Amino acid sequence: MTLVKICGITSLDDALAAVDAGADALGFNFYARSPRYISPSDAREIIDRLPSSILKVGVFVNEEFQSLLTIASEANLTAVQLHGDETPKYCSDLASTYVIKAFGATDDLDVSMYNVDAIMLDTKDEPLRGGTGRVFDWTIARRAGNSIPKLFLAGGLSPENVAEAIATVKPYAVDACSSLEETPGKKNYARMRAFVNAVRGVALDAD
Repeated sequence: MTLVKICGITSLDDALAAVDAGADALGFNFYARSPRYISPSDAREIIDRLPSSILKVGVFVNEEFQSLLTIASEANLTAVQLHGDETPKYCSDLASTYVIKAFGATDDLDVSMYNVDAIMLDTKDEPLRGGTGRVFDWTIARRAGNSIPKLFLAGGLSPENVAEAIATVKPYAVDACSSLEETPGKKNYARMRAFVNAVRGVALDAD
């Protein structure tokens, strides 16, 4: 079954609605330039109210290593998602943490040096580092997926296209953010439920 991650959570109501819709993982953005930024203390207040089964993912971009550890502890994260230029050593030094390393999808992408729990492929965008709402060429992800056991697919996924994306790429997980919002950081509950239902529908058909 394809897992569902909903990113850019900024409120408890949105988090609980995402869980109620059937999300498996929630993302909290600690990148200060993001319109979905949340403080570690505010994230902790939300995370402490979530079921233990939910993967609580902190999104970081080139965060200083010790600062990342501090934020992860303060917010009570169970995973980190790295969208910057983090090196293989930076990632391997997080060996006790569930690490998702994100890359902008390109034809010449090589992730073989990264020993992490999962790889995310997203639309390449240097200023935003994700959350663009733009789709990239899924055939790149399909080729990369042959050598990536746990591939998180992101980049413009929505209730309207996620079934096609899963059929094309067959990812371990899908990640959505901007297509499920009313405004940046405020989720649309009907679209979150529609997104999860579209994913689950693909899984049922595959069975």
